[in-house]
Amino acid sequence: MAVNGTGPYDPDNIFAKILRGDIPCNKVFENEWVLAFHDIAPKAPVHVIIIPKKPYVSFIDFSKNAAPEEIAALMQSTGHIAAELNLNEAGYRIITNAGQNAGQEVPHFHLHLLGGKALPPFPV
Repeated sequence: MAVNGTGPYDPDNIFAKILRGDIPCNKVFENEWVLAFHDIAPKAPVHVIIIPKKPYVSFIDFSKNAAPEEIAALMQSTGHIAAELNLNEAGYRIITNAGQNAGQEVPHFHLHLLGGKALPPFPV
């Protein structure tokens, strides 16, 4: 079910539980600012979820409230992960959903990194 991208942060959402270590994940990358792990329902051969470690509900919240170093760390980490997974040459897609109309399902800002095959055209 879609969530409101501007609502209050739910500390019991699945990504918060993963960050706390309450739920395991298949970790791909971690640093001071970011945790990345394989999606449990992949939509491509490579489907990684990349999340900031701080509690942001959506991109709306993150872009408004994150410090410049957090924003830079997320983007640099995403590029690093794509390179480490050998996605640069063939290409990849980065997606985020913000709010109900976009179909955001988890109230913690996250990026989907998809690749490993030719992806279908992006829906409009």
